[in-house]
Amino acid sequence: MEHIDIDDAETGGFGRDVEMRRLTDALGAEDMAINHYRLDPGEGFSSGMHTHLDQEEVFVILSGTATFETEDGAVEVDEGEAVRFAPGEYQTGSNEGDDPVEALALGAPADSTEVRVPVTCRECGHDALAAVPGDDGMGFVCPECGTEADLPT
Repeated sequence: MEHIDIDDAETGGFGRDVEMRRLTDALGAEDMAINHYRLDPGEGFSSGMHTHLDQEEVFVILSGTATFETEDGAVEVDEGEAVRFAPGEYQTGSNEGDDPVEALALGAPADSTEVRVPVTCRECGHDALAAVPGDDGMGFVCPECGTEADLPT
Protein backbone atom coordinates (compact mmCIF):
# COMPACT_ATOMS: atom_id res chain seq x y z
CA MET A 1 0.00 0.00 0.00
CA GLU A 2 1.14 3.56 -0.74
CA HIS A 3 -0.38 6.59 0.99
CA ILE A 4 0.47 10.18 0.03
CA ASP A 5 -0.63 13.77 0.53
CA ILE A 6 -1.55 15.08 -2.94
CA ASP A 7 0.12 18.43 -2.24
CA ASP A 8 3.44 16.62 -1.65
CA ALA A 9 3.43 14.99 -5.10
CA GLU A 10 5.70 16.24 -7.90
CA THR A 11 4.24 18.97 -10.07
CA GLY A 12 4.47 19.23 -13.83
CA GLY A 13 2.14 20.47 -16.52
CA PHE A 14 3.96 19.47 -19.71
CA GLY A 15 5.71 22.85 -19.90
CA ARG A 16 2.51 24.76 -19.16
CA ASP A 17 1.61 26.93 -16.19
CA VAL A 18 -1.17 24.65 -14.91
CA GLU A 19 -1.23 23.14 -11.43
CA MET A 20 -0.91 19.43 -12.09
CA ARG A 21 0.42 16.91 -9.59
CA ARG A 22 1.77 13.59 -10.85
CA LEU A 23 0.48 10.88 -8.52
CA THR A 24 1.61 7.89 -10.61
CA ASP A 25 5.17 7.65 -9.29
CA ALA A 26 4.29 8.90 -5.81
CA LEU A 27 1.86 6.00 -5.43
CA GLY A 28 4.08 3.46 -7.20
CA ALA A 29 1.43 2.86 -9.88
CA GLU A 30 2.69 0.81 -12.80
CA ASP A 31 -0.35 0.19 -14.98
CA MET A 32 -2.12 3.54 -14.92
CA ALA A 33 -1.28 7.23 -15.01
CA ILE A 34 -2.86 9.36 -12.27
CA ASN A 35 -2.75 13.16 -12.30
CA HIS A 36 -4.45 15.67 -10.02
CA TYR A 37 -5.40 19.04 -11.55
CA ARG A 38 -6.45 22.39 -10.13
CA LEU A 39 -7.56 24.60 -13.03
CA ASP A 40 -8.32 28.28 -12.72
CA PRO A 41 -10.91 29.76 -15.09
CA GLY A 42 -9.58 29.64 -18.65
CA GLU A 43 -6.99 26.90 -18.00
CA GLY A 44 -7.02 23.48 -19.66
CA PHE A 45 -6.01 19.90 -18.93
CA SER A 46 -4.05 19.82 -22.20
CA SER A 47 -2.89 22.38 -24.71
CA GLY A 48 -5.35 21.27 -27.37
CA MET A 49 -7.44 18.61 -29.08
CA HIS A 50 -5.68 15.24 -29.01
CA THR A 51 -6.19 11.50 -28.70
CA HIS A 52 -4.23 8.60 -27.26
CA LEU A 53 -4.33 5.63 -29.62
CA ASP A 54 -2.97 3.39 -26.88
CA GLN A 55 -4.65 4.71 -23.72
CA GLU A 56 -8.13 5.27 -22.37
CA GLU A 57 -8.64 8.32 -20.16
CA VAL A 58 -11.09 9.02 -17.35
CA PHE A 59 -11.59 12.44 -15.76
CA VAL A 60 -13.29 12.60 -12.35
CA ILE A 61 -14.45 16.12 -11.45
CA LEU A 62 -14.00 16.71 -7.72
CA SER A 63 -15.20 20.32 -7.75
CA GLY A 64 -16.38 22.84 -10.33
CA THR A 65 -17.46 22.14 -13.89
CA ALA A 66 -15.10 21.09 -16.70
CA THR A 67 -15.97 21.47 -20.37
CA PHE A 68 -14.68 18.84 -22.79
CA GLU A 69 -14.59 19.50 -26.53
CA THR A 70 -14.92 16.42 -28.69
CA GLU A 71 -15.45 15.76 -32.39
CA ASP A 72 -19.17 15.56 -31.58
CA GLY A 73 -19.30 18.88 -29.71
CA ALA A 74 -18.92 20.06 -26.13
CA VAL A 75 -19.98 18.31 -22.94
CA GLU A 76 -19.98 19.76 -19.44
CA VAL A 77 -18.92 17.48 -16.61
CA ASP A 78 -19.96 18.68 -13.16
CA GLU A 79 -18.68 18.03 -9.66
CA GLY A 80 -19.30 14.40 -8.74
CA GLU A 81 -19.36 13.27 -12.38
CA ALA A 82 -16.84 11.47 -14.56
CA VAL A 83 -16.21 11.12 -18.29
CA ARG A 84 -14.31 8.41 -20.19
CA PHE A 85 -12.55 8.70 -23.53
CA ALA A 86 -11.70 5.49 -25.36
CA PRO A 87 -8.43 5.10 -27.25
CA GLY A 88 -8.75 7.03 -30.51
CA GLU A 89 -11.39 9.52 -29.28
CA TYR A 90 -10.30 13.14 -29.73
CA GLN A 91 -10.86 15.48 -26.78
CA THR A 92 -9.59 18.47 -24.91
CA GLY A 93 -10.84 19.72 -21.55
CA SER A 94 -10.83 23.09 -19.83
CA ASN A 95 -12.36 25.26 -17.16
CA GLU A 96 -14.77 27.59 -18.95
CA GLY A 97 -16.52 28.64 -15.73
CA ASP A 98 -15.89 31.28 -13.09
CA ASP A 99 -14.86 28.90 -10.29
CA PRO A 100 -11.78 26.66 -10.01
CA VAL A 101 -11.96 23.03 -11.18
CA GLU A 102 -10.33 20.21 -9.24
CA ALA A 103 -10.10 16.85 -11.01
CA LEU A 104 -8.35 13.52 -11.24
CA ALA A 105 -7.18 12.31 -14.65
CA LEU A 106 -6.65 8.56 -14.96
CA GLY A 107 -5.08 6.87 -17.97
CA ALA A 108 -4.47 3.22 -18.70
CA PRO A 109 -2.07 1.85 -19.62
CA ALA A 110 0.23 4.33 -17.89
CA ASP A 111 2.69 5.19 -20.64
CA SER A 112 0.92 6.50 -23.72
CA THR A 113 3.31 6.88 -26.64
CA GLU A 114 0.78 7.12 -29.46
CA VAL A 115 -0.64 10.66 -29.13
CA ARG A 116 -2.23 12.28 -32.17
CA VAL A 117 -3.50 15.78 -32.98
CA PRO A 118 -6.12 16.36 -35.70
CA VAL A 119 -3.88 18.27 -38.14
CA THR A 120 -3.49 17.19 -41.77
CA CYS A 121 0.04 16.52 -43.02
CA ARG A 122 1.06 19.14 -45.59
CA GLU A 123 3.08 16.55 -47.55
CA CYS A 124 0.96 13.40 -47.78
CA GLY A 125 -2.46 14.50 -46.52
CA HIS A 126 -2.58 12.06 -43.58
CA ASP A 127 -5.34 13.20 -41.19
CA ALA A 128 -3.36 13.37 -37.92
CA LEU A 129 0.13 14.22 -36.70
CA ALA A 130 1.96 12.35 -33.96
CA ALA A 131 2.93 14.39 -30.89
CA VAL A 132 6.51 13.63 -29.88
CA PRO A 133 7.86 14.95 -26.55
CA GLY A 134 11.21 16.68 -26.75
CA ASP A 135 13.52 18.83 -24.68
CA ASP A 136 11.80 22.00 -25.93
CA GLY A 137 8.22 20.74 -25.55
CA MET A 138 6.15 18.82 -28.06
CA GLY A 139 7.21 18.24 -31.64
CA PHE A 140 4.92 16.97 -34.37
CA VAL A 141 5.60 14.49 -37.15
CA CYS A 142 3.46 12.69 -39.71
CA PRO A 143 3.26 8.98 -38.78
CA GLU A 144 2.83 8.08 -42.48
CA CYS A 145 5.59 10.01 -44.28
CA GLY A 146 7.79 11.32 -41.44
CA THR A 147 7.40 15.01 -42.29
CA GLU A 148 8.07 17.24 -39.28
CA ALA A 149 5.55 20.03 -38.73
CA ASP A 150 4.71 23.00 -36.57
CA LEU A 151 1.12 23.24 -35.42
CA PRO A 152 -0.82 26.25 -36.66
CA THR A 153 -1.33 28.85 -33.94
